Amino acid sequence: MYDVLIVGCGVIGSALAYTLSKYNLSVCVCERFNDVANGVTKANSAILHAGFDCPPGSLEARMNLEGISMAREICKKLDVEYRDIPTFVIAFDQREREYVEELYQRGVANGVPGIRIIDREEALRLEPGLNPGLICALYAPGSGIIDPWGYALAMAETAVRNGVEIKLSTKVTGITPKDGHFVVDTSSGSYEARYVVNAGGAFSAQVYELVGGTDLEQTNFCGQYYVLDKSQGGIINSVVFPCPDEHGFKGILVAPTIHGNLIVGPDAYQVEDGDHVATVEPQLSEVKSGGLRSVPGIDFRQTIHEYAGVRPNTQVPDFVIGESPICPHFINLAGIKSPGLSAAPSIAKEGLKILAQCGLELTEKETFIDSRKQVRFRELSDGEKAEMIAKNPLYGRVICRCETVTEGEIVEAIHRPIVPRTIDAIKRRCNAGMGRCQGGFCGPRVHEILARELGISPKDILMDEEGTWILSSPIKEVTGHGA
Repeated sequence: MYDVLIVGCGVIGSALAYTLSKYNLSVCVCERFNDVANGVTKANSAILHAGFDCPPGSLEARMNLEGISMAREICKKLDVEYRDIPTFVIAFDQREREYVEELYQRGVANGVPGIRIIDREEALRLEPGLNPGLICALYAPGSGIIDPWGYALAMAETAVRNGVEIKLSTKVTGITPKDGHFVVDTSSGSYEARYVVNAGGAFSAQVYELVGGTDLEQTNFCGQYYVLDKSQGGIINSVVFPCPDEHGFKGILVAPTIHGNLIVGPDAYQVEDGDHVATVEPQLSEVKSGGLRSVPGIDFRQTIHEYAGVRPNTQVPDFVIGESPICPHFINLAGIKSPGLSAAPSIAKEGLKILAQCGLELTEKETFIDSRKQVRFRELSDGEKAEMIAKNPLYGRVICRCETVTEGEIVEAIHRPIVPRTIDAIKRRCNAGMGRCQGGFCGPRVHEILARELGISPKDILMDEEGTWILSSPIKEVTGHGA
C-alpha cells in the first residue's frame, strides 16, 4: 500500500516525486514510457518564461514566477544546466506595438521584475541580431534557458535516492476506488495507494476518465522545431518572440539552447493523438520563415535536427489543479501547457498542499539527499581532465566527438538510480549524439557500451521508445573454422 501513486513521470510528475521524497511517505510513480521525461517534457522550447504572458490572477501567472525562482535553486543543488537570458517580444507595426503595451501591463500586474518597453535603437543595441525593421520591443530580463529532460531526470533521480519507486514501461489502465484507497491496474501489475495524482500530460483527460471524470476535454496542439548547429548558437543571446497574429497564434520563437545550439519554433496545429510527434510539411517550412522574420541572419543550411512536441491543452484556459469533486483523494495536475516547465516546482508545491488538505500526514525526513553532481568532461580544465583520467581511464576515451563525451560519462550515466536502456536515453543524460552528426559516429559505440554494461544482447538495445529496434538478427553466422 503506497501513500501516494503518481501517474506520469514528465517534469510535473518528477517535481512532485522530488517534493514528496522529503517526507516519510511511500511513493510510487508509474510511467508508460521506458524512460523518464519521454513525453511532453522531451520536446519543448526549453525556456523558463519571464511570466508576462500569463493572464493576471491565473494559476499560470502565480506558479510561473514562483516556479522559475524555485527552478534556479533546484538547478544549483542538483547540477542541472541552466542560464539566465532576457526575452524580447518585437513589434513591426502599430497593431503589434499595442500588443507589446498590453503584454507590458500584464507583466506589471503579474509582478514580473525588470520588464519594460524599449525603442528600436535600444533593442538593436542589446540584441544586434534582431530584425532592424522592428519599431519597439518588450524587454524582460527574468527568463532563462534550461536542459528540460536533464531537469526532470535530476529531480526523479533524487527522488529515487530518497526512497521513491519509479516503475517504467508501466501504463496505467484502470483506477478503482476501494475501501478508502485505490487499486491501480497497470501493464505491469496492480498497485494500491491511498492517494492518486494525475500528472498524465497529454493524456491527463484520459487518466481522469479512469475514475469517472468527464469534464476535461483534451485539446492537444503539436509544435515543430528546427535545431541548428553550434555555429548558429551565438547569433542571438536572448529568447526572441514575435507578436501574436490576428488569430492569437504566438508565433515562432528563436532562442539559443543550453548546449550552444539554436532552436526555431514552434508552430501550432491541433492533433487528436497526444503522441503525435512527426514533423510535416508544409507547416515545417513556415517555421523557417517565421524565424527569419525575427532574426534574419539565421542560416538554415546549418540545421542538424527537426523535432515536434505536443502541448497538453484542455478546454480550460488555465492549469487544472485540485482534488476531483467526484473522486476524493484523486488529484489532478492536468492541462499543464506552457509555462508548465517554468511552473513545475510550484505546481508540485501546490500538489503537496492539496494532498495535506486531503488528509495526507506530512513528516519531514531527518535525513534527505538534496545534492547531485554530474561530470561534464568537456567543461573541465586540462588539469582536471588529467586527474579524472588518472582515476578512471574511461574518461580518456572520447566516444562522441561532436560533443566531446567520454566513455566514463556514458558508463556513469548507465549506473545512475534510473537506469537508461536506450541510445536516446544516454543522449538525454550526457549529450552523446546531440551534435552535428546526430549520433552517426558515436551511436554504434554507445550501443556496444550499453549492451556490455547492462549485460544484455545488443539486439535488446533500442533507439528510444518500445519498438524502435536497431538490430533484429545477425546478417551472417560464423559456423566453423575459416568461415
